[in-house]
Amino acid sequence: MRNNLLSEKLVYTGESKTPTHLHLCSYNDKELQEVTGDTFASIAPKLADKRINWLQVHGLKNTESIREICNHFNISFLVLQDILNSKHPTKIEEHDDYTVLISKLFSLSDEGDELDQQQLCIIQGNNFVLTFLENETNFFDDVTNAITNNILKIRDKQSDYLMSVLLNSVMGNYISVVSGIDDALEDLEENLLIINNKHDIGARIQSLRRQYMLIKKSVLPLKEQYVKLLRSENEMMHKVNRPFFNDVNDHLQFVLQTIDICRETLSSLVDLYISNNDLRMNDIMKRLTIVSTIFIPLTFLVGVWGMNFHVMPELNWRYGYLMAWIVMLIIGGMVYWYLKKKKWH
Repeated sequence: MRNNLLSEKLVYTGESKTPTHLHLCSYNDKELQEVTGDTFASIAPKLADKRINWLQVHGLKNTESIREICNHFNISFLVLQDILNSKHPTKIEEHDDYTVLISKLFSLSDEGDELDQQQLCIIQGNNFVLTFLENETNFFDDVTNAITNNILKIRDKQSDYLMSVLLNSVMGNYISVVSGIDDALEDLEENLLIINNKHDIGARIQSLRRQYMLIKKSVLPLKEQYVKLLRSENEMMHKVNRPFFNDVNDHLQFVLQTIDICRETLSSLVDLYISNNDLRMNDIMKRLTIVSTIFIPLTFLVGVWGMNFHVMPELNWRYGYLMAWIVMLIIGGMVYWYLKKKKWH
């Protein structure tokens, strides 16, 4: 891995082909202005110190535009590199003038059996909030509509309130994903209780396990790091908005609890799957044993009559062949009846 502290060159490490474009929503309690553009220079004049400036960045291919944005808001070079690193682990980081959150957003793939993820970076300062997303998405459209319609007087509040609203949307994404995994695991549990189920349960368990590991890797670090936002000395958070961050924390705790439940369910499903396979194998072996048991005495009779001795009365008897068949059918029927009576079949 290349040492990024020895290079000033910016490289986006993700695979998204989305061209970089910007959407600025600048507002206060009296006015609202929305501007879109492909470069920061085209929207920079619309930024206002006396308004909350929410700048959404979709697509990170144009690294110079990302650099211009970060330079304008005095974002450090290390944070700039973190924004462009699509595989950066989840973190919350406090700086003197802003707070940084890096996490992931999830969506089901087109096939519906895997999770697609994209990196999300939220930077909140005194009068600005920056959101960086790898792909084109309407994920925050509800927040944009709320600002446009001033729902719950959102435009009267500070930037940290907008941060809490965005975090609530992120938690909503996590809740939706982990709840879907939890429901799918419950359905699998019901299917696994059917010994003769013909579905490929093993492949489905592996698919859900990959989904579980992906979201666990993104959410679990928040368990320890989210407390940074709740500390009383956090200057980026106003006391009046603290309850909204506590509400986000409640949602986070629900996600973490559901992840723990999924972990336990996955573990029990793997054990149940192995046990189910053993039961199925035992059932097959029992049936084969029954067949073998029926044919053991018949094989003995065939072996006796197949011996090449000169004096064997049955060989010269006109009805010897018919008698042999009758004896073997009677013996086979008696063995089967005995096994059925003992309930071994």
